Amino acid sequence: MPNLPTIPESVTVHLGRPETEAQNVTVSFPDYIKNVASSEIYPTWPEEAIRANILAQISFALNRIYTEYYRNQGYDFDITSSTAADQSFVFGREIFGNVSRIVDEIFNSYIRRRGNVEPLFAVYCDGIEVACDGLSQWGTVTLAKDGLDAMAILRAYFGDDVELVTNVPVGGGGSAPPVPLREGSAGPDVEILQTRLNRISANYPLIPKIFPVNGLFGPSTEIAVKAFQSAFDLTPDGIVGPATWYRIQNVYTGVKRLSDLNSEGLTVEEITTTLPESLGRGDTGEIVFVVQYYLSYIGEFIDSIPRIDVDGNFGILTENAVKAFQETYGLPVTGVIDAVTWYYMYNVYSGIIENIPKIYTEGVTVPFPGIILQIGAEGDAVRLLQNYLNYIAGSFSDLPEVPVTGYFGSQTENAVTQFQNLFGIAGDRGVVTGLTWKAITDIYDDLYYGRIAAEGQYPGYDLSLDR
Repeated sequence: MPNLPTIPESVTVHLGRPETEAQNVTVSFPDYIKNVASSEIYPTWPEEAIRANILAQISFALNRIYTEYYRNQGYDFDITSSTAADQSFVFGREIFGNVSRIVDEIFNSYIRRRGNVEPLFAVYCDGIEVACDGLSQWGTVTLAKDGLDAMAILRAYFGDDVELVTNVPVGGGGSAPPVPLREGSAGPDVEILQTRLNRISANYPLIPKIFPVNGLFGPSTEIAVKAFQSAFDLTPDGIVGPATWYRIQNVYTGVKRLSDLNSEGLTVEEITTTLPESLGRGDTGEIVFVVQYYLSYIGEFIDSIPRIDVDGNFGILTENAVKAFQETYGLPVTGVIDAVTWYYMYNVYSGIIENIPKIYTEGVTVPFPGIILQIGAEGDAVRLLQNYLNYIAGSFSDLPEVPVTGYFGSQTENAVTQFQNLFGIAGDRGVVTGLTWKAITDIYDDLYYGRIAAEGQYPGYDLSLDR
């Protein structure tokens, strides 16, 4: 039995015809559909016409992804921006407000033929300048004005055997609860909701912590939901329907991915600002790992840089990420890391790190600072290290607390050594390389997230109401 379609977390779009050299960009699936809809149709159209067009666009894209149409041909993307082959996608364009709202509601739905598994390859055209054997975009406007709803419009073009599939699992994270969650709801879905909102609140402190996380949807959960909805342009009604559920899932995945990058380990040999030689397709090793780490971290802030695995192998995905970086920063687009590309890459990464506050904020970890911390080191990075160690020591009695001075002296060295011994961290005793920094921030994260409410995050009512 074939696997059922799921909604992918992200989609990689080739900004051109499939056979031409062009940049690839990776965006979340809902953002892709919002872009396509804003590029293909008008926000002033009747809502049922907009919904019909968006469902066709979702099904078209999912068909390409489900059948791996381009990847089966050896391409490294899911779909193109060429209207001759696929759907219009204008990278960086403005998204219409009502389109965004509708996509949030229905992006995990698609149409198919009754009895079929795969999403319908829903061909469409504007119906005025171009005619096709499929949906007429302008024709949907006429039908909507005649009183037809979205599915009646779609069946008028694709046949009466077209059916709507809803609540499709998203990105491996499962489906939204079949009944919206609200005050009074209880069960595992509420506990998942509470845990994710608490994790998100570490990066978005205006969202209050939910305490306790107990699977009961009480006042603290409702307040946190409303704060999330307000922060992400959703209706702040405190009710978790599919749109809110999947937006929480998407944001949760994003902050977790960024946290993983923040704590990525780099060894002593990898901390260098000098490229020993040019790097290209087929190269492997530690220096490739560094290149991928820099590109991955930069890609979290620069949309034009696609996400890649940090595995030490310079393959086609790494080459495409290098090309995207070079194009973004006005360098010759070669896909090869030469001295100039390396210099720009290192400085872009350093610039991002420098803009991250080095003051201690409870519940927030920062990327490895790029310098080895050992006896004699001083500064904000050492002060952060000391705070992280002290927080961990509060839960592990074998670890000593240290004065938070910003100076790496013998007491800090001893605390680092004890931490390395306790958790089996390899490397020089008492020296903080990227590997030890990663371990410290990982343990800190495990102890903090979803359990401790940061200062100012209590919603200001009797917590016993949520028991």
